[in-house]
Amino acid sequence: MKIFIQSRNLILATTIFLVFIAPIKSQDRPEDFLAAHNEARAAVGVGPLTWDVRVALYATTYANQRRGDCALKNSEGPNGEPGPYGENLAWNSASMSAAEAVEAWVNQKSDYDYNSNTCADPLTKCLSYTQVVWRNSVKLGCMLFIYKLIMIGLFGPVVFCTIFMRVFL
Repeated sequence: MKIFIQSRNLILATTIFLVFIAPIKSQDRPEDFLAAHNEARAAVGVGPLTWDVRVALYATTYANQRRGDCALKNSEGPNGEPGPYGENLAWNSASMSAAEAVEAWVNQKSDYDYNSNTCADPLTKCLSYTQVVWRNSVKLGCMLFIYKLIMIGLFGPVVFCTIFMRVFL
């Protein structure tokens, strides 16, 4: 009888994992992030990004540093200057896939003025959109993790996407 109960509990735990955890993981694969970014880039005639393990490691390392406070804050260099990569950050209180995070950034397109290469209204933010479609961007690495701040009742997925831009000197 005891073995039956343990087996039943194991089957139940496995089922819960497959139903609730596996779908989260299946929506944050590198190819999911790449497909969403490259679809937006193709729509404006910009070449595709490629996945880069080093850039993804940077995103993962930085995301892990933010686990303590879950602040949506771009990385910085040692003296407070901007970090070495372009970054987009996203948070949602429910669920969020790679495609949904990129869609949120691409939705800023309406705030972008192509003629002046600026955000149409200085108070609006379109910089995440420009990170997605910037012509000189060539490599991508992202990290999606679920966090929970029990003290204040916040929880949800956070996405950190890091974009490497080639620089012409």
